[in-house]
Amino acid sequence: MSDDARRRAARYRLEPDAASTGAEAEEATPRARRPEDQALWVDHQVRAAIARGEFDDLPLAGKPLPHIDTAADPDWWLRQFIERENITGVLPEALQLRKDDAVLPDVLDGLRSERVVREAVAEFNRRIIAARRQLQGGPPVVTPLRDIEVEVAAWHERRAARARRLAEAGPADAAPPGAIRRAWDRLRRRG
Repeated sequence: MSDDARRRAARYRLEPDAASTGAEAEEATPRARRPEDQALWVDHQVRAAIARGEFDDLPLAGKPLPHIDTAADPDWWLRQFIERENITGVLPEALQLRKDDAVLPDVLDGLRSERVVREAVAEFNRRIIAARRQLQGGPPVVTPLRDIEVEVAAWHERRAARARRLAEAGPADAAPPGAIRRAWDRLRRRG
């Protein structure tokens, strides 16, 4: 079977009313869209838009596209979502414990009573023990347990040092009485 006969058969399957062959059949039926024609049409539309100035003053004109290098990353959309929404606390527990261990003294300094400091350190130790059991999987836990008495003593020392610095600074650098009163009222409401 010749190549021309195959083409006519394929054309007949696509366009059954095109039974005639030859040049008059091609002129009588509308030409099917070819990819080249569509590409030309798209190019024409883009050129017309450029002529109208629709691409002038775009936000990233002349700058590299953000995150263009992450296109090969299969989780690019997740990383962009986390960055855009500023989501935190989604680390594996072992890594989150390392991060929390680094800022634990600052967190404890924000607490106002020894009882609350003891509870915070005890809760931190409970999280370490639970993560060491590897019930949730993830990387190994290397964060050491914190001694409650040592942490409370360090909290008292930091608090006393802060009080000494405020006393040495004098009344000019001290907080105004209204701020102290508001802080006291907040503490009373917390109970």
